[in-house]
Amino acid sequence: MKEFVLIFRLKDISDFRPTPEQMQERMNWLTGIASQSKLVDKGNTLLPFAGSAKIVKSNKEVTDGVYTENKEFVSGYVVVKSETIDEAVEIAKANPIFDQVGGNIEIREVLKRD
Repeated sequence: MKEFVLIFRLKDISDFRPTPEQMQERMNWLTGIASQSKLVDKGNTLLPFAGSAKIVKSNKEVTDGVYTENKEFVSGYVVVKSETIDEAVEIAKANPIFDQVGGNIEIREVLKRD
């Protein structure tokens, strides 16, 4: 099986703090993936607040980041395993975030460095 990272993007900083009910729905989604033995890493939340991120540019210049006024910002990730990217897409489609706040999920295959 291959591994795929699901990268969560939100459109608005106000969507960053889910309600307890929304969190439970998201945990149920993760539990469903785990019950199929397809959850590799439950991931983490990436903080979108001032002082929680820096950007190092190619010229080694360091700037503050994350800019929540941008169109979208990365809010977290999960790693799953599946036979194909299409199967990983189906896993992502079942995430309750779409019904809760919108945003999007980018699916990227992981190239393992063994």
